[in-house]
Amino acid sequence: MPKVLFALTSHGRLGDTGRATGFYVPEVAHPAEVFRAAGWDVAFVSVAGGRPPRDGVKPGDTVTERFLAEHEEALSATPAAEALDAADYDAVYFAGGHGTMWDFPGATALARLAAGVYERGGIVAAVCHGPAALVNLTLSDGSHLVAGKQVSSFTDAEEAAVGLTDVVPFALETALTERGAKFTKTENFAEHAVADTRLVTGQNPASAAKVAELVLLQHAG
Repeated sequence: MPKVLFALTSHGRLGDTGRATGFYVPEVAHPAEVFRAAGWDVAFVSVAGGRPPRDGVKPGDTVTERFLAEHEEALSATPAAEALDAADYDAVYFAGGHGTMWDFPGATALARLAAGVYERGGIVAAVCHGPAALVNLTLSDGSHLVAGKQVSSFTDAEEAAVGLTDVVPFALETALTERGAKFTKTENFAEHAVADTRLVTGQNPASAAKVAELVLLQHAG
């Protein structure tokens, strides 16, 4: 059974706003449903291990409610990347949530794990703010994974639209472009995902399930 590892932020504070953040639960729940329907197993890792903070749970989202009920035990005691072996996973999926902007870029063990999956022929995926993990993700030859590849993420325009440009520690679209990514996007908050050489990325929460679908196609192809 193929296995996807969802990587989650451990950062729970939205800058100096006094607001809470965390991993955006629907960006895990909806793609997890796509993977499970295709016969994949799902697993979780977080930057610090333990119970990562959560964001984005909305009343009436039955997919998310079902996901949390099914995976509550695993989500309450996630391992850190140091405890895992890249050989056990066919894909790593970096979920979003604003918390990722603070801890994903410096999560070196998580980056090494994802690079290991990729260099074994696996797939690296990310959605919304999850591509913050790709900013400093390098391969064994020292090159940035995103360099020369089509990549998407939450855009600088979307960040401005939600009023958080001056709260997040950097501009994600800009940072990925500076690493050599061929950035691709659509209108604010619309579905958009792209696959390029076993790297699959999506623009925003609306794109999370589409990213999973593209991972399945990359794995099959």
